[in-house]
Amino acid sequence: MSEEPLLIERRGDRITATLNRPAKRNAIDQDMIDALHALCAELEAEPRTLIITGGGTVFASGADIAQLRDRDAGDARKAINATAFIRINELPMPVIAAVSGYALGGGAELAYAADLRIASPTLKIGNPETGLGIMAAAGATWRLPEIVGSARASELLLTGRILDADEALAWGLVSSIHPADELLVAAHAMADRIAANDALATRHTKRALRAPRTQHPDIERELQAELFDSAEKHRRMTAFLERRRKAS
Repeated sequence: MSEEPLLIERRGDRITATLNRPAKRNAIDQDMIDALHALCAELEAEPRTLIITGGGTVFASGADIAQLRDRDAGDARKAINATAFIRINELPMPVIAAVSGYALGGGAELAYAADLRIASPTLKIGNPETGLGIMAAAGATWRLPEIVGSARASELLLTGRILDADEALAWGLVSSIHPADELLVAAHAMADRIAANDALATRHTKRALRAPRTQHPDIERELQAELFDSAEKHRRMTAFLERRRKAS
């Protein structure tokens, strides 16, 4: 298998990125972070849907502890993993995390950075950082409350509890569960549904979803105004009316 930290498959409307450190259970190290930054640069320049997967029985077991142990306060202030995950979250098009097996610590935070999360029945997800003398500091303390609510986020982060797939589904941390051998197929089916829609409308919807509450409703008004004047809106609505006319 390639020694590249990410295996990249490119299609016209999407990219699939497979975390590729199987001997280390896909622990997230500096090389993987660098590869994620390079991938983000590509997707910022040419927006496409991104699917992130672990490619096997583990999504990502966490950040690389051997590297974390040697990092100091200066490294913490660089927000090494957090910066990459913010960039992933802010990509123009949707990000889908297809998660099997362990997604712990930094691996969970990478999944939280996605717009959509689906899982296999083997999922084990959570943030045990406090047991290692650190905290979850790559997005979990502010993304997790937005996803599952403050009470459940507090329980996960303060106790280090690990959720299985059924619990993650019940809590709204993932949106669906699929057999492990069908998980990537399900992720591509989701990407197909995204691709069938107008790309600009999808990008604007994601932008509005990510905007702080203080920007609403103004942001919807401006983004919708741009879409109302688009040729694609006119084409799609005309096609819809034609289909309805023919069906009647």
